[in-house]
Amino acid sequence: MNDGKQTAARAVILFGHGARDPAWAGPMRRIREAMLAEDPATPVELAFLELMTPTLAETVDSVVSAGAERIAVVPIFLAQGGHLKRDLPEMLEAVRGAHPGCEISLAPAAGEADGVIAAMAAYARACLD
Repeated sequence: MNDGKQTAARAVILFGHGARDPAWAGPMRRIREAMLAEDPATPVELAFLELMTPTLAETVDSVVSAGAERIAVVPIFLAQGGHLKRDLPEMLEAVRGAHPGCEISLAPAAGEADGVIAAMAAYARACLD
């Protein structure tokens, strides 16, 4: 419903650790594809902490260049460990400084969401069958 207010262009960045094996990012790509199938108008991109590209800064630059004014960074991690407590806040500070006109929010680690915990518990139970 359009109430006459213009909505800022938005994007989602799925942020993962990264690995030497490119196949490691397969589940993140599947999450991206599922999100785009549900809402093709909202860009969803991947970014990685290390060992893989693109970096968070590169992905933020890309979505901002494409017009994003609001970005949600969603860590695809099981929990808030050292990388999310120390490394990611420093990265976010740098990208926010590089793009002061863009609102960049940080979601909690995906693995801490109630729905994700319930899905993992259901999966673990199903492994008994």
